Amino acid sequence: MSTPLRLGAVAYDPKVVTIWEGFKPWFADRGLALDYVLFSNYEAQAEAQLAGAIDLAWNSPLAWVRTRRAAAAAGGEAYAVAMRDSDRDLCSVVVVRSGDGISDVADLRGRTVAVGAVDSPQATLLPLSHLRGAGLDPDHDITVQHCDVLAGKHGDHIGGERDAARALADGSVDAACLLDATHLLMTREGTLPAGFSTILTTTPPFDHCNFTALRGNADQGVQRFASLLLEQSYADAELRSLFDLEGLTAWLPARLEGYRALERAVDEAGFYDHDGRITAAGYRY
Repeated sequence: MSTPLRLGAVAYDPKVVTIWEGFKPWFADRGLALDYVLFSNYEAQAEAQLAGAIDLAWNSPLAWVRTRRAAAAAGGEAYAVAMRDSDRDLCSVVVVRSGDGISDVADLRGRTVAVGAVDSPQATLLPLSHLRGAGLDPDHDITVQHCDVLAGKHGDHIGGERDAARALADGSVDAACLLDATHLLMTREGTLPAGFSTILTTTPPFDHCNFTALRGNADQGVQRFASLLLEQSYADAELRSLFDLEGLTAWLPARLEGYRALERAVDEAGFYDHDGRITAAGYRY
């Protein structure tokens, strides 16, 4: 019996087990032995991959940045294998209460801005970098209120974003940073009633998760995995419910240009150093 390809995934939600228990036999039926290892956080998953304990990682964009840097520092190379169609061209928004008189990023000076978890690319790192690029220094010009929920999971849940939205709704902050899709969800749910909030500014598009591998580590198995993955179709009734749980309609080849803004945001925030070591002050996961 061949050694299974070992995939790492972070258990940010119970559905992660359902997803990979469903995909595992699908790959087996096509001749690829696949097993998965669950981690409680992305930092542990990245360290396990760098140590050779797993062959492939279903990574957050922040975990991709860390793995890429750490692999390069060790003389190796990390590469992205595939991603969901829903991982491409996401945007985050900074929202304010309608009618509050905040019409420009400069109007946030001296005010309080709620963000998601400290390690959330979409609700913290990227929008704060966007504000910085618009001339507002998050370290000096505003008060940043972190809504730290499940740190270590890199914002894969929306708990921190929901808390940020609630803080905007109850008037305890002047603005909130959210993924644009979360802003729409909060509006539909009524956390931010229709017409209550206004988008002040929007980040440029960025990309989210990818399957990450290390060059030379189980290359044949990884290539076979990628080939089979890209053959999967939403039209397949066997797979459709798993696609719905994972939030995609198609798997696509990975691309890297969508991570440039996050690389810059990580450096600005001092989250990881150039070699992928964690340098964020007080980060607990």
